[in-house]
Amino acid sequence: MTIRIVNAVAPTRICDVGGWTDTHFARYGSVFNIAIYPYVEVQVAASPRRGDEERLTISAENYGVSWSPDPESAEFGKHPLLEAAVRVMELPAETALRINIFSYAPPGASMGTSAAVSVALVGALDALTRGCLAPHQVAQLAHSIETKELGLECGVQDLLASAYGGINFIDITDFPHSSISGLSVPDSLWWDLEQRLLLAYIGKPHDSSEIHRMVIGDLGANPHEDARLAALRALAVRAKNALCERDIAELGRVFDENTGVQRALHPGLVCEDFENVIAIARDFGAAGCKVNGAGGDGGSIAILTNGNMAEKRRLQRALEDSGYLTLPVYLSRRGLRVWESRG
Repeated sequence: MTIRIVNAVAPTRICDVGGWTDTHFARYGSVFNIAIYPYVEVQVAASPRRGDEERLTISAENYGVSWSPDPESAEFGKHPLLEAAVRVMELPAETALRINIFSYAPPGASMGTSAAVSVALVGALDALTRGCLAPHQVAQLAHSIETKELGLECGVQDLLASAYGGINFIDITDFPHSSISGLSVPDSLWWDLEQRLLLAYIGKPHDSSEIHRMVIGDLGANPHEDARLAALRALAVRAKNALCERDIAELGRVFDENTGVQRALHPGLVCEDFENVIAIARDFGAAGCKVNGAGGDGGSIAILTNGNMAEKRRLQRALEDSGYLTLPVYLSRRGLRVWESRG
């Protein structure tokens, strides 16, 4: 029996300055973000289906669950995002699929992990069919799965970061239409930024769709005209310019200001744990802090340290002593990668 093994990895992202302007209610916007390890890993084993063998088995390794949904069912099971992706890709009924998904990123870490899952899964399943989707098409299809198939609130910047990797400036011209520019920086700046960044996870997953609904309800009848969204658009441009000018101090200020606008969008976006992490980071001279993703009562925060590595390690110990998990940060030069294993 012939078994095809297709692997796909897609990076997560942090430091999404201008996030919230890549949404349907903002209509247009700008986002600066950075793709990082840890990747999301997807491995698909495809083989000819025998007899009454299950057509589809999905294992979500991080959750310790495995199940066999019916791809033809009108109802979704344990993880609708995964099941919807398989349904949309329309794989042949005579093919049996075993899909395993894993990431070292904690669940609900506000790092665009669900977007990376979507991008990696669509990329892997595309390789089993026509194998012709470009990165932008993968991101578009993954966005359509979340919004049209599942009715979730979902911006576009996470998906683009996973599809392309790198340090990005994303221009959303008319939601969901967008363009992405990878920012080219010298190796010395890449290495310096990677060394300075510290990621703290406050230990609670969150529901980003619920947070979106909370913020939308507070924006009024014409949310795209809201001054807070205008401020976020401008901050994304400032972040891009700061990086291009190698002005780390300015980039730190932008991180802080963006977090301030998140507070102004809704008081629940920067919870007490985030405020505590920010206070600890300031005690160790951090240049700035950016609450990742939608924010809320869970997730992660990116800290841009001052470049003193001994002080960064003392900060890391202080955060861990306060009960927070710190994660290593490695910038991802590449986005979605798909390849087939050979025996």
